[in-house]
Amino acid sequence: MLSTIAAASLPILVVMLLLGGLAKLFTARSDAEPGGLVRLGPAVLVPERFRTPAMIVCAFGEFMLVGVLLLVDAGVIRWLPVAFFAVSTYVLLDLRRRRPDAGCGCFGEVSSAPIGLRSITRAMVLAAMAVLVAVEGTGVSTTLAAWSWTTTVWLGGGVALLLALSPEVGESFARLRYRAPCEQRPLPAGRALSRLQASAAWRSHAPTLTSDEPADMWRELCWRFFVFPAQNGTDVVFAVYLSGRRPAVKAAVVSPDGRPVPPLRESMHV
Repeated sequence: MLSTIAAASLPILVVMLLLGGLAKLFTARSDAEPGGLVRLGPAVLVPERFRTPAMIVCAFGEFMLVGVLLLVDAGVIRWLPVAFFAVSTYVLLDLRRRRPDAGCGCFGEVSSAPIGLRSITRAMVLAAMAVLVAVEGTGVSTTLAAWSWTTTVWLGGGVALLLALSPEVGESFARLRYRAPCEQRPLPAGRALSRLQASAAWRSHAPTLTSDEPADMWRELCWRFFVFPAQNGTDVVFAVYLSGRRPAVKAAVVSPDGRPVPPLRESMHV
């Protein structure tokens, strides 16, 4: 029975560690404002200037544990995931006492809610799963060889238990239901530039451009504007709408004094 539970626990541990590591990397990369990580578990424990590196180190530590679970079948090193989840449980308990406003940061920004009993219990359950995997010496080959319907049932039960213990599930559904207006939605300038270069307006004006790099760019509400130098001392101004799968792209050729070349109809808005 224990070997069956351990076989079902291995893929759960691998997926949880992968998701946690990827979410932490994404959160660390998207932290645009100073102090943005101040309420997330791994970052609360270190000085402000080390918070982003701490999040990245924690993410790569989880990736290393995935390698341990997948590639190492026996030995003391198999207990590293046990130590990780045991320390995580202790840290969550300590943070809940010292910083009741901080989130666990287990899955990056989506884990920003204050630490509760569900998050602590989840860490304890994962630690118990890691102990079973270490004691049984469960590896990928043994798991696949011994897989059965009973293992599938235990796997489903483990997934259901972790979902019930994960406050991030409700937070994720809430974020999916709420969609910020286009004017407030962040969109990197590079992505808007890619949309521009895939448009018919770009292909129409590309032969006249003297540079592939914009001389200026700015955003106004739901539009991103790019200015490219063109022949005869003119500029081509592109406007890219920032919403939709096939966003609108407009273009205008202007002289150095900002006047359209040729003059646009008065009813046309740029």
